[in-house]
Order: sequence, then C-alpha cells, then structure tokens
Amino acid sequence: MNSQVNPPASYSRAQAMAILARASLIELEQAWISLGPISKLKIILPAEAGLAMVRGRAGGTGQVFNLGEMTMTRAVVELEGKQGHAYVAGRQLRLAELAASFDALMQARPQMNLMQSLLPKLEARQQQAKELASRKAQSTKVDFFTLVRGENAK
Repeated sequence: MNSQVNPPASYSRAQAMAILARASLIELEQAWISLGPISKLKIILPAEAGLAMVRGRAGGTGQVFNLGEMTMTRAVVELEGKQGHAYVAGRQLRLAELAASFDALMQARPQMNLMQSLLPKLEARQQQAKELASRKAQSTKVDFFTLVRGENAK
C-alpha cells in the first residue's frame, strides 16, 4: 500500500472539513497554537453534543434504512464576517470548536494558505492510520473453503 498522499492542488471546503473533523484534538490544538493569537474570533453556537441518525443501505446499494443514532458535536464560530461550521463524531467539544475555527480562518484569510500547509499533513497522517488498521485487519483474515466429498457428489 502506498503511504504517500498526493494532495490535490486545492481542497474543496467539504474535503477540508472532512479532514479537520477526522483530525485529533492534539493535532488541531498544536496547529492553532502555532498560528499565534487570532483576534476577533466570536463563538456563534458554542460546541454542543447531540445525536444524529445514521442511515445505511442494504448491500450498500439497496433499500435505505435507519441504522441507529450516533453522538455528534457541532460548533459555529465567526471570524472577520465569515462563519465556520463543524460537525465531529463523538462528544469532542473542543475539537468541534477548533475545526469550526479553522473553517472560518480558511474563508476569512485564504492568504494564510492553510489548504496547502495544514491539510496535506493531516490527510497523510489519516491515510497512514487507515492503512495500519487495514493491515491489522488483513493479518486476521481467514480464508474458508469447502471440499466436496465423494459420497455427496451427484
């Protein structure tokens, strides 16, 4: 498997938010601190946890059904007239706040070039974690096969 990620020339906002939502709290805290003080950040909707319905499809393409609920945390912040929104899995209030802050920052100050500096690093780390999990799962794979016995053959 390839552990190198070739980042796109530019991420869409949806791609950027997906990467930020999957990042760890430590990664985003360190990235935020490294930016120095950011003034005028206003919390519009404080981070709050709640439930979201998870839907699935039978066989991946069939009939839609409600799989169950999962805990989500959302936050909305404003920076220089731009609103940042974030939804993250679990009860991670600070993570949602930071992800929303980065969303607002990327909109308000595109010249900071966070799309090319922060996101590729986060995406590469996430890809490595995904590949590691895949290798661990692959190591436990069991191949089953059936032998046809002579007395049952017709």
